[in-house]
Amino acid sequence: MKEINTESYKVNNSVKLSDKATYEDFGATQKELKKELKRVRKNLGEFQDTLYAHGKYGVLVCLQGMDTAGKDSLIREVFKDFNVRGVVVHSFKVPSTLEKKHDYLWRHYIALPERGKFSVFNRTHYENVLVTKVHPEYIMAENLPNVNSVDDITEDFWKKRYQQINEFEEHVAQNGTIIFKFFLHLSKEEQRNRLLRRIHLKQKNWKFSPGDLEERKLWDQYEACYEEALNKTSKEHAPWFVIPADNKKAARVIVASIMMEALKKYKDIEEPELDDEIKANLESFKQELEKETT
Repeated sequence: MKEINTESYKVNNSVKLSDKATYEDFGATQKELKKELKRVRKNLGEFQDTLYAHGKYGVLVCLQGMDTAGKDSLIREVFKDFNVRGVVVHSFKVPSTLEKKHDYLWRHYIALPERGKFSVFNRTHYENVLVTKVHPEYIMAENLPNVNSVDDITEDFWKKRYQQINEFEEHVAQNGTIIFKFFLHLSKEEQRNRLLRRIHLKQKNWKFSPGDLEERKLWDQYEACYEEALNKTSKEHAPWFVIPADNKKAARVIVASIMMEALKKYKDIEEPELDDEIKANLESFKQELEKETT
């Protein structure tokens, strides 16, 4: 299996999605990719234990992608070796009545990870510059001041929204949240295949919605919105990574490897030392327990 250059997926400069690969296999078989993921996710699970004991950082993992990009299965496979209490997954759907009474970032802010834990956003605050940009009429449900019709949603409106998102992420990063943002880059042909699979396989029928086909017709608009979001919001404290998503097993390995490689750089994340007095008496504590009769 070829070595994974995690830095090559990071958005450091202006990115054009049509130039980015949607398929990768590293010259490995599916079995080899599965084995590699098992190795990396074990290390991630062990890291989360240390993260929890250290108690000063939380990790936010943001997943975005077209329908069928593989977000759900990636979450299931990458975080399989975590303590179940160490990772919380949030799947953001259409805002509720309560959520609409707050600004669009509120529901995401309250879902941020506790120190010592991972939070995974399955679809994220970026929906507010993606689906709402393709369907600006959705903005009307936010009941915003000075937005009385779709005509009031100008380019300046989107510019401010990108700025708000950047400031939100900068604020939480400065306060101990390590941020990863992954765009699962799927080809249109592979999406077609996956939608057909949902129709062909009875056990997958429940995943299919006619609305998926309507949104598919807007593919080019969505891709343009993703491209703009990636270019305007990839920052050193909250970088975007473009992940080839046509091969699900490879995509999972890439995401897990990027996280592990970046997290290992936090040399201050380590298990705390025992109190000197407790450490000095460990031997006596051990003897006390060993003397107990069952």
